[in-house]
Amino acid sequence: MSTDLPNGKETAMKLADSDFSTDRRRHDSRSALLDYWHKIRAGELGALPAVLGLISLVVLFTILKPDTFLSKGNIANLSTQALPITILAMGLVFVLLLGEIDLSAGVASGVCAAVMAKLIVDSGQPWYVAVISSVAIGIVIGTTIGWLVAFLRIPSFVVTLAFFLGLQGITLRLIGEGGTVPVRDDFVVALSNKNMPVWLGWTLAVACVVGYTATLLLRWRRQHLRNLHSKPLGFVIAQCAVVAAALLISTYVLSLDRAPSPLIDLGGIPWGVLLVGVLLVVCTFVLGRTAYGRHIYAVGGNAEAARRAGINVTRIRISVFMIASGMAAISGIVAASRLNSVATDAGGGNTLLYAVGAAVIGGTSLFGGRGKARDAVLGGLVIALIDNGLGLLGTKAYLSYLITGVVLLLAASIDALARRRRSSTGR
Repeated sequence: MSTDLPNGKETAMKLADSDFSTDRRRHDSRSALLDYWHKIRAGELGALPAVLGLISLVVLFTILKPDTFLSKGNIANLSTQALPITILAMGLVFVLLLGEIDLSAGVASGVCAAVMAKLIVDSGQPWYVAVISSVAIGIVIGTTIGWLVAFLRIPSFVVTLAFFLGLQGITLRLIGEGGTVPVRDDFVVALSNKNMPVWLGWTLAVACVVGYTATLLLRWRRQHLRNLHSKPLGFVIAQCAVVAAALLISTYVLSLDRAPSPLIDLGGIPWGVLLVGVLLVVCTFVLGRTAYGRHIYAVGGNAEAARRAGINVTRIRISVFMIASGMAAISGIVAASRLNSVATDAGGGNTLLYAVGAAVIGGTSLFGGRGKARDAVLGGLVIALIDNGLGLLGTKAYLSYLITGVVLLLAASIDALARRRRSSTGR
């Protein structure tokens, strides 16, 4: 007995080591590339399709319109053109992570924008009162939707379809048939139409590069010291270099003076781009670095298993709709800033479809459990590139809709095939 016990312990320790060996091994370059390739074959595509799509679209439109597509003015226009859809899609990512849908997010943004405009124009309220009230209205709308979905168990498709119809009536009541409310407040207008000082843009860009690089290197160092699974240091440095190059090149291009007259200075990063950057950092931190974010992924992956693990599934469901509608309010404010007005059709038409399309194209799964905040930014850029590039080519409107629809269908097909592949490989 005394000789068998140590052998048993040794066997148990070996089994334990084998169970966690993948967490403790270190990658060299070859094993890291093989691991990434195996993930792709298993359906773990992440943002790869969106990145490849972005590169392909940039190359295509640069070849077709070399004089105008990569001009300073068009790049700046692209950066502001994508703002409302990107912000709306970022909020929808939270809902899609649960495998739910919010069809009312687009018109909710219109209602919230109308509330903000009416408070400023008719009531003479300062911008901060109007903006806070607008976002609060959005959160109330999301809370109501979430309560109906979580407590009454009405499918989110039905609830949000009803809100899609009803909220359009509220916008019409607030503004009046055929009416438009002008937005002239300096702060609101500046979100999409004004640029930050060039020195501030460079300062923020350098700070972001330093912060991002420090975060990745410190994470690698902790993993290395604890003998945990980690990427090769060269890969981490390359990742930092790519992000740094993208940020600094974008800052350089947007800092160039793009005014047609030497008497006007139009250089600088638009304030709306900073807003999207802040929202991206906050949403990424919430989803990736908090218990709440992990609970969202758990509920999206398997709601019943999450409930048995002690997660309040009802509260999670309500909260994601609150976030989506709150972000919809911000999207509506930015859209009103870009147009300098709010009309009765604000947030209607294809706004929601483009936002859902942006999230899916970026890599968020329609089946729940998979997605990141960055997907909204990547997908929003894809949607904006298609719209902008086809506009420069003088393409007829019906072709623009057809091409965008095909791109969305392709993204959804890739998501479905990847999900099937993950199921077959047990991931």
